Amino acid sequence: MEHDLDHTMALLARTPAVLNALLRDLSTAWTETDEGNNTWTAKQVIAHLNHCERVDWLARVKRILEFGESKAFDPLDRAAHLKTNSDMPLSELLDEFVLLRAANLEELRAMHIGPSELALRGKHPALGTLTLAELLAGWTVHDMTHLHQVSRILAVQYREACGPFSAYLGVLKCNGHSG
Repeated sequence: MEHDLDHTMALLARTPAVLNALLRDLSTAWTETDEGNNTWTAKQVIAHLNHCERVDWLARVKRILEFGESKAFDPLDRAAHLKTNSDMPLSELLDEFVLLRAANLEELRAMHIGPSELALRGKHPALGTLTLAELLAGWTVHDMTHLHQVSRILAVQYREACGPFSAYLGVLKCNGHSG
């Protein structure tokens, strides 16, 4: 599938509701347990998404529109959320994600991005040159990666409890890759 901005925005708009439906009011046994060494909890995933909404995706869209390839994106501290928001309740993190995402999508809509803007190139500090369309597709797939991660974090908590069924449950065969 080629990138389509309307499809991108439709999917990005749904992520907060999906995470809210899945995680809100679950006990901390579900939301603050990880998959093992060097992995994140579901709560930490939400904190990471909030951090990215504040400093990453839309900032990079603006950087491409303003500077193209002449000014590389600022590097993202992918673990910044582990140093902040650790005492914030999950419900507040989920509420914050709803607000941050809605504001970012509203701002993105107001940019009236068309085909010529989607073809503009920017510079990622590690990946090199990419187009605005690739950045927006990456934002969308980033969401899907973390939705998959959250479902895997939750499923792993019942790895032993489901006994022999674990042989058939694909989500239990995925390796954790939080950081």
